[in-house]
Amino acid sequence: MRILWQITGLAIGMGLSIATADEIWVSNEKDDTISVIDIDTLEVTRTIDVGERPRGITFAIDHSVLYLCASDSDTVQVIDPETGKILHELPSGEDPEQFVLHPDGKHLYIANEDDAITTVVDTDTRKVIAQIDVGIEPEGMAVSPDGKIAITTSETTNMAHWIDTGTQELFANTIVDQRPRHAEFTHDGSELWVSSEIGGTITVFDRENQQEKAKIEFEIQGIHPDRVQPVGFEMTRDGQHVFVALGPANHIAVVDPKTYEVTDYILVGRRVWHMAFNGDESLLFTTNGVSGDVTVIDVGSLEPIKSIKVGRFPWGAAYRPTN
Repeated sequence: MRILWQITGLAIGMGLSIATADEIWVSNEKDDTISVIDIDTLEVTRTIDVGERPRGITFAIDHSVLYLCASDSDTVQVIDPETGKILHELPSGEDPEQFVLHPDGKHLYIANEDDAITTVVDTDTRKVIAQIDVGIEPEGMAVSPDGKIAITTSETTNMAHWIDTGTQELFANTIVDQRPRHAEFTHDGSELWVSSEIGGTITVFDRENQQEKAKIEFEIQGIHPDRVQPVGFEMTRDGQHVFVALGPANHIAVVDPKTYEVTDYILVGRRVWHMAFNGDESLLFTTNGVSGDVTVIDVGSLEPIKSIKVGRFPWGAAYRPTN
């Protein structure tokens, strides 16, 4: 160990860099921890204690800090990824569950499940700049690539709420199927996708007129439809695939975003919830709550290649480059 530190110190003194692997950070809802996975070795290298019931997790645009929804602590924690230390906390409203960082890197839009509001926080001043009334039990959050529109989904009202980020006011409400959980804009910003857990669908909206364009349904042979519950999903930058977590169906669906057709299903761990790509999107990491693990999927072959044990009820995942 002493030799390693001497080599590291010598390299830093000579202006050299020490190669370290990129990471996937996973929030463990029941353990109040974060598991840090080394992407090269596909092993957990660190476990970090955080606030109560961590769920939503995302890095700053420059990856200098991590933002974490500590839902039962009613706060957003700001964490130094190098040391794992909590630097400070941001006001968030009650029970923050998911959030999204505006492309300006400054404003967090936070869903407050117990208060039926979306809270907007300035990460520089650490102050709330707006609270927007939305539907009952808000959860999913999204922001358009140009930063002009933010979305909140409300689980009980069964709506997606469209927020003008210039005025911080609602300008549209669109109906989705039962219990919407997650929302994402396509990379070109032309469409909004919203998953509905109990409805068992994803609804696709045209960004310009907020009208429904498509409805995607899922069916897995041998699995009862009630267990097919779409939650989190991720889109590849090349526009080839959308990967959808199907909850207690224990599968990821692969969707063609051009045709809105399901092209494949991939078996993963129990109650798959959210996911994150590595940097070049060659690997996909899924959080499997009930089995307490992360499934690693090879995106090229669409095959699972490893299961990594993490904490109890892993919820969210975020990618961190280290070089």
